Amino acid sequence: MKNNESRLPYKALAVSAALSILVVGWGWLNLETLTIGRLAVRLLWPLGRLLVFITLGLVVGQTIEATGWTRKLAVVAAPLFRFSNLGDRCSAAFTTSFFSGVAANAMLWEFFKDERITRRQLFLGNLMNQIPAYFLHLPTTFFIVIPLTGWAGALYFLLTFIALVVRTVLVMLYGRSFCQSDSVSQDTGSRTHKPLETGRAEKDVFQVIKKRLPGRIVRIAVYVVPIYTLVFMINAMGGFDAARQWIARFVVTRVLPVESLSVIILSFAAEFTSGFAAAGALMEAGVLTIKQTVIALLAGNIVAFPIRALRHQLPRYMGIFSPAMGFQLLLLGQGLRVVSLVVVGVVYYWLF
Repeated sequence: MKNNESRLPYKALAVSAALSILVVGWGWLNLETLTIGRLAVRLLWPLGRLLVFITLGLVVGQTIEATGWTRKLAVVAAPLFRFSNLGDRCSAAFTTSFFSGVAANAMLWEFFKDERITRRQLFLGNLMNQIPAYFLHLPTTFFIVIPLTGWAGALYFLLTFIALVVRTVLVMLYGRSFCQSDSVSQDTGSRTHKPLETGRAEKDVFQVIKKRLPGRIVRIAVYVVPIYTLVFMINAMGGFDAARQWIARFVVTRVLPVESLSVIILSFAAEFTSGFAAAGALMEAGVLTIKQTVIALLAGNIVAFPIRALRHQLPRYMGIFSPAMGFQLLLLGQGLRVVSLVVVGVVYYWLF
């Protein structure tokens, strides 16, 4: 196992890079809108930035583990994770997620590889990290959305928060029922991979990072580069726009009034505020009631977010975790999120 880890998969990276170049070359030759400038701004710069953030997340995660900060960070959310039988390490990743989702996911993957948490704990720990992700984006979105949509926006945030609480409680109950028999659920710290003594921290942490980081970065790049390139190319060919418009027409014609079409369509845009601006304008004009506006915003959230997740989160998840596990985690997380929003939206629709 150690011999395999010491060999960096440069051949796989070369094949990965070659495939990515072929895909980009095909797009450049066949798509008129795909210029050198657009490739630099929309592909190379974001891809490079993503790899830098992933690298920083790995450094943070390995530093936390190597310096023995795992248990200190775990104290913050200890009661929740003790109730859920998820252990101190998942709790530490949860706390870290308030600062960096990449670092938290990297920690979960390293704990799983070192057999300190089980596969089930990794999945549940990742689902629990939706709480920090929600609050990380809340300050920015809240103070933009409320002035645009007023009470409808406030109700929208309340419903999305209720959906978050519902799925978090379900995850905790599942962990309490099914994780108590997991062999490493009780984090005793008696494994062979123990945190370093704090007295040797700086030198030893540097050695740990120097030993482990290059291999992790190369293995991540093997998957991130071609997947990100492929997703970019699908977007450049209009694949995501076509999918968004088709889904929007289905939702509007079957569920929502035609007047909310613009809200749904605009909420798909990369600049999410346009959807809320349209909703506020329609509501102020008397075209939509507060209730219809809230339902339209929820529908836009439900339909648009999974597509955004495929565009932005899929390369990251498949790079940090294994491709299969990353896809499963993303699918499970988005599926649970969509189901909880649908349930909360239906209850709101029938009760109010």
